[in-house]
Amino acid sequence: MRADHLGAGRAWATHDPESGQMSILLAGLVAVTLAIVMGIVGVTSVQLSRIHLLDAADAAALDASDALAQEQAYGEGVGSGVPLTDASVVTAARDHLTARALPDRLTGWEVAPGTGTPDGRTAVVVVRGTARIPVLTPVLEQLGGGVTITMTSSARSEIVP
Repeated sequence: MRADHLGAGRAWATHDPESGQMSILLAGLVAVTLAIVMGIVGVTSVQLSRIHLLDAADAAALDASDALAQEQAYGEGVGSGVPLTDASVVTAARDHLTARALPDRLTGWEVAPGTGTPDGRTAVVVVRGTARIPVLTPVLEQLGGGVTITMTSSARSEIVP
């Protein structure tokens, strides 16, 4: 009987109390790595969406910069630049965005408040859009929204005699 008792003690003494802890460490490492990768993918996607919005805002501002305000041009003349009004800039910018294809990285865009002309010669276009982030967009929508990006661009058309 004594030998059995000693044998049981040796089996217990050789058992490592930390065995199996490697799987918990590995699971934690995988979770942290996936979070970092998803963060990098999300930030990159938002940056690319920002570039698409900037491109759209630049093109809309350029299009709006030669949107002649006819009543002003025929009443006062053209002068050194194309005369603009807030209404002509907003209309031209909206028409441009409507005709342009929405990039895949955006869920929508619009001409935002602040679009117009500060001096009657420069077109300022503000475009607001919502970025689509791979894998995270459904989660963000459940939390009440996505990533909204606002870009402002300005353009001016000069008339050279």
